[in-house]
Amino acid sequence: MLNNSHQNNLKILNDPVYGFISLPHKILLDIIDHPYFQRLRRIKQLGLSHLVYPGALHTRFNHAIGCAHLMAQAISTLRFLGHEITKEESKGVTLAILLHDIGHGPFSHTLEHSIVSGIRHEDVSVLFMKQLNKEFKGGLDLAIEIFLDKYPKRFLHQLVSSQLDMDRLDYLKRDSFYSGVSEGVVSSERIIKMFDVVDDALVVKQKGIYSVEKFIVARRLMYWQVYLHKTVLSAEFLLMKILDRAKEVALKDKGLFATAAMKRFLFENIDAKKMEDPVLLDSFSKLDDMDIFVCIKEWINCSDKVLSELSYMLVNRKLLKVKQKKTPFTEDEIVFYKDKYHNKHNFTNQELDYFIFQDSMTNNAYNSKKDEIKILFKDGSLKDIAEASDNFNIQSLSNPVKKYYLFHPELVL
Repeated sequence: MLNNSHQNNLKILNDPVYGFISLPHKILLDIIDHPYFQRLRRIKQLGLSHLVYPGALHTRFNHAIGCAHLMAQAISTLRFLGHEITKEESKGVTLAILLHDIGHGPFSHTLEHSIVSGIRHEDVSVLFMKQLNKEFKGGLDLAIEIFLDKYPKRFLHQLVSSQLDMDRLDYLKRDSFYSGVSEGVVSSERIIKMFDVVDDALVVKQKGIYSVEKFIVARRLMYWQVYLHKTVLSAEFLLMKILDRAKEVALKDKGLFATAAMKRFLFENIDAKKMEDPVLLDSFSKLDDMDIFVCIKEWINCSDKVLSELSYMLVNRKLLKVKQKKTPFTEDEIVFYKDKYHNKHNFTNQELDYFIFQDSMTNNAYNSKKDEIKILFKDGSLKDIAEASDNFNIQSLSNPVKKYYLFHPELVL
């Protein structure tokens, strides 16, 4: 009979995007079996995007496994070209990408600053890595160094975090697959095969320039068509407003329903400093999408009419309507909707702020001022993709695009 150690070495994972995946180091499978990592099965990759794209129900778990698979391909490509990557470095960089999203809270980016204030999910990921490192007796030392960009071979960090990292190469392809938005399909394998390293920096060979162009265009399309789709934004802002209101109500009503995992994060103000407490970090590791949605279903019946109405709207997909334009909305435009909604529901002006508000979103598909994507030409010269490309769209896509949104309930005028 095989013991757990041998069973883990023999595991093969069947991924709908890449097919059969085997992971090259036993510690990867031991990490995957850990409760911290298993929690990612219960956190959707795309938050509330399934309210627009019904198939977008994949999880952070799927994404992390896919990233580790692509990392194995990248290491193989670079080794074939003669770049030295030791077994320990291979293990470290694969652990770093496997755990890069372990710090995500419920509904991924949507509630990143609503549950714990002043801390990014990347910082929570580091806290989890350090805790796991204690449990695995220093087995993640190198992974943490690479993740924090403190390891001498900087190209290893670029494989984990850059404008052409394994994270982006997986999420574009995976999110496109599950959402059904074909514009996001990228040739991850082709791009990886074109990788090289020059002066300790990750570059792409000239033959891969068109694949990189397609990657940048696909990223732009996926952001405006999926991640920042106006109805997705409506659902996500509604969820944030629900959490904001619940925290306000919880200050006065200690009897407000909350799951065991959610209680401390609802009734206390948790900041970055408090998250360093191992006990609190363990509590966070038990929090997932299910806790939030169970609470919201219960809050439909709570005595606070604002929280009840907001919760009902999200559970039953009665989302806020969205108006969009290139300039900010005027105060008169906002007051118009507030007056109409006040007449119908008799909410106070402060309460109306939960239903009628404006916000903005900025995105650029490629940032030429940060960690450039370098193209390696046959003569050995290097050029930024925006300069090397003969596609004028690539240069224009490096310019930020800002859009303004006005959210309001559906009104019978």
